[in-house]
Amino acid sequence: MSEGPGAESLDLSIVIPALNEETRLPRAVSGLRGYLDSTPVSAEVVIVENGSSDATLQIASDAAQADERFRAIHLPHRGKGRAIREGVAASAGKNIVLCDADFSMPVEEVSTLLHAVQNGADVAIGSREVAGARRIGEPAHRHLMGRVFNWLVRAIAVPGIEDTQCGFKAFRGQVARELFRQQRIDGWAFDVEVLFLAARRGYSIREVPITWRYDPSSRVSPVRDTIAMMRELIAIRFNAMRGVYG
Repeated sequence: MSEGPGAESLDLSIVIPALNEETRLPRAVSGLRGYLDSTPVSAEVVIVENGSSDATLQIASDAAQADERFRAIHLPHRGKGRAIREGVAASAGKNIVLCDADFSMPVEEVSTLLHAVQNGADVAIGSREVAGARRIGEPAHRHLMGRVFNWLVRAIAVPGIEDTQCGFKAFRGQVARELFRQQRIDGWAFDVEVLFLAARRGYSIREVPITWRYDPSSRVSPVRDTIAMMRELIAIRFNAMRGVYG
């Protein structure tokens, strides 16, 4: 189906990191299969199973066996940033969309992000904050914590972007591969690092309003993961000062 990593033999690659997603991944696979059936573009879905202790790898492998548009990659658990880095490196699309396995946005929003990239953006971010976005069911305290973290992100790393942490992003393929080759953070703040690198290189970044539904089964720990992400924000600035990013 593809000519190998980075060959850009397809129109679109959708990369999904998956850690212990046996409950949510089947729905994502089904939704994506329907989406791909309805679009004329040549596409692949790269599921990067990231050291799960449940049936996630089997589900990803079954999807790949049943439909040649799906691929399954297995990694030992090294964090979401590492999983996406490996998925992007293995992709073959002229455009790349990153999606979370919970699909808290409608699958049709993939086309919305893709449209932004095809119309001039190097990077398109699914945003829950810009005009036209809708957030459904999110508790007020989670929203507040997210806004505090975004303030820190804008102050330390990426000014001017209202929502860096939504898990839905699109890139021109060559831009994604360049950025993720430089990216180093394995944890949650990999999004910030990639956007920091994109801004440093002068790539155009566009926030695209999406409809986003809060998932109460999310495994994100507001306190523990926020502390970890703050450490990673500092690491990004330190890496830049040391010339790690070239």
